[in-house]
Amino acid sequence: MNSLDRLEAHSVHILREAYREFKSLVMLWSIGKDSTVLLWLARKAFFGHVPFPLMHVDTHFKVPEMITYRDQLALQWHLDMIVGENSPALAARQTYPDGALSRVECCKSLKSEALKHSLDGTWPRKRMDHTLGHLTNEAKPEAFTGVIVGVRADEEGSRSKERTFSARDSQNEWDVGDQPPELWKQYKTDFAPGTHVRVHPLLDWTELNIWEYIDRESIPIISLYFDQGKGKRYRSLGCYPCTTPVDSTAKNVPDIIAELRGGKFTNIAERSGREQDKEDGGGLETLRRGGYM
Repeated sequence: MNSLDRLEAHSVHILREAYREFKSLVMLWSIGKDSTVLLWLARKAFFGHVPFPLMHVDTHFKVPEMITYRDQLALQWHLDMIVGENSPALAARQTYPDGALSRVECCKSLKSEALKHSLDGTWPRKRMDHTLGHLTNEAKPEAFTGVIVGVRADEEGSRSKERTFSARDSQNEWDVGDQPPELWKQYKTDFAPGTHVRVHPLLDWTELNIWEYIDRESIPIISLYFDQGKGKRYRSLGCYPCTTPVDSTAKNVPDIIAELRGGKFTNIAERSGREQDKEDGGGLETLRRGGYM
């Protein structure tokens, strides 16, 4: 086995372990490269079928191409996809682009709060109707306590503090200092009732691993990651008011791999284009302690 084979096998094992241990299980899908690789791995783990729903938290400030890609792939792969949002904040224009909130406050509102209430089923959600071919209102939202997430330890400082099976309290809040050890790939999956558990199958992957795997598996990926002729591309995808592209002429996956192997971004953080990270002096940890992805 090569390094990608080992990473794949380990991630598949974690996905199957999560499916066995947690009955109310959902996978977060941000539409980015990491969560799409995670989706691909889930399809491999369960022989082409994803036996749990996917959830996308829609801030309504995503690049339109991302939503088009999301819906097309959900229909093509017959995915059970749920979409949540913070409808009250959007209706009241309580967002950063409207000037009512800072970037970090907007992330907390449109992402953290929307995720928390979408997971517990207390806010209205939509679900892909494969017969009609579009999203419809969900009649009886169910609650989820097991949440599969595509975060990587090398992507950002607070993510390196995660465990593969990471406990949150009933409010989805994370106590960084109170986490079980995971020695020799032995995982704690028995948690007290009411505990929310984030599952991280990609924790040991690197940015280069992700792109090498996308290349090897020919995974369909959104074109925003590639230079469209202007010498810029997105390295990390978020809301368009708070995300800027990086200087790059990479027009395809092999070009991105060559850039990473050549050290182009060695001293540049992967999320350097995410402006909310710069606004919060503690990086993303403040947001993530409160439930952010």
